[in-house]
Amino acid sequence: MAPWLRSLVGALLLLEGAAALSFLHHRYEEMVRALFRVQSQCPYVTRIYSIGRSVEGRHLYVLEFSDYPGIHEPLEPEFKYVGNMHGNEVLGRELLLQLSEFLCEEYRRGNERITHLIHDTRIHIMPSMNPDGYEVAAKQGPDSNGYLTGRNNANGVDLNRNFPDLNTFMYYSGEISGPNHHIPLPDNWKSQVEPETLAVIQWISSYNFVLSANLHGGAVVANYPYDKSQDQRFRSHRRTVNTPTPDDKLFQKLAKTYSYAHGWMHRGWNCGDYFADGITNGASWYSLSKGMQDFNYLYTNCFEITLELSCNKFPPEEDLERQWMANREALVAFIEEVHQGIKGMVSDENNNGIAGAVISVQGISHDITSGNMGDYFRLLLPGTYTVTASAEGYQPQTITTTVGPAAPSLVHFQLKQDVARKPPERKNSGTRMNNKALQKKVVPRATRRETRR
Repeated sequence: MAPWLRSLVGALLLLEGAAALSFLHHRYEEMVRALFRVQSQCPYVTRIYSIGRSVEGRHLYVLEFSDYPGIHEPLEPEFKYVGNMHGNEVLGRELLLQLSEFLCEEYRRGNERITHLIHDTRIHIMPSMNPDGYEVAAKQGPDSNGYLTGRNNANGVDLNRNFPDLNTFMYYSGEISGPNHHIPLPDNWKSQVEPETLAVIQWISSYNFVLSANLHGGAVVANYPYDKSQDQRFRSHRRTVNTPTPDDKLFQKLAKTYSYAHGWMHRGWNCGDYFADGITNGASWYSLSKGMQDFNYLYTNCFEITLELSCNKFPPEEDLERQWMANREALVAFIEEVHQGIKGMVSDENNNGIAGAVISVQGISHDITSGNMGDYFRLLLPGTYTVTASAEGYQPQTITTTVGPAAPSLVHFQLKQDVARKPPERKNSGTRMNNKALQKKVVPRATRRETRR
């Protein structure tokens, strides 16, 4: 089925009985009440948790949707949305609150598509990563809000320039055949990041996220890694060097999934800019150092893109319903993209899951690792791939598999102990599983460019 037709069919399914929603800007206390209201309405498929606090002590709340909230089920992928990283870019915050209410209501109505999504995916939604900055922006409101007012956190730091710079290390290590995934953090990294950034790093280190998007404003485009150009010798505002990841074609497909399901992003002309298909490589737009999406790709298993959703960073309330209708199908369709490629278990000869096994795909110089239970998820485009699983103390295993356009292919690995190298002692992961379980489930233009993302 053509992508545009698939998006149309999905949108029609969502339109069936779509419930009326309130379209308002939510201050911090109102946002918290909205999250807990959703949790009370759908108590069996939701959970609220905090990953930490902001500089001014506000909780960084996450709403989780799952058929088993609070539990990672083997072979069920983890997905996340993060909004309001820049405090004055508020549309993402409101869209994620609307999405939370929508998922709950449609689940209660028995919407088949949403029910499958919640049962087969563990979805984490953080409406606001920068609640302190939002409060600063909200005091001025949409009519008089400055382009930078409330952008940073309470310490005046841009959170999307605050993650450890792993790109520089990666570019250097690539020249010396160094690691291409899970690049280690510098020893003093905790002293260099803000409380909100620290909380997010610890969060994404604790969950084996597979796919993610962070929601911004100031443009309308789906932006994908790398954000930072490899050539940093010139420090002008207009350095634009396309800097693709080893998964460039996959990232383009992920970005197009959102742009073509969106009301107008895919048309390309928005906010005085033109982006073909409504997507762009980050560094091709402008180079950004210490950003969150590059950090996700280089430090974890997570593939993240950045969604710029509105020309107006703080749109008036009367525009929120139109924006929700433009983004609703795209938000759902992008979550569904987590179910592609291959997934499976990496186990030993006794069917115990092996955590931290490296999954390598021939021809793509970016590896991922298995989670604590031994399950892994590798996003891939349709095609035939040669995949190798390896772990310390075990003999590697290589399998050739074909990936289709619909559901992910199940590819399990059972590694034999390397008699020459005894595997490290480890606790039983508790993931010994039978075959049935495995098959379950206005400012100067240069300034505007730098103040997006």
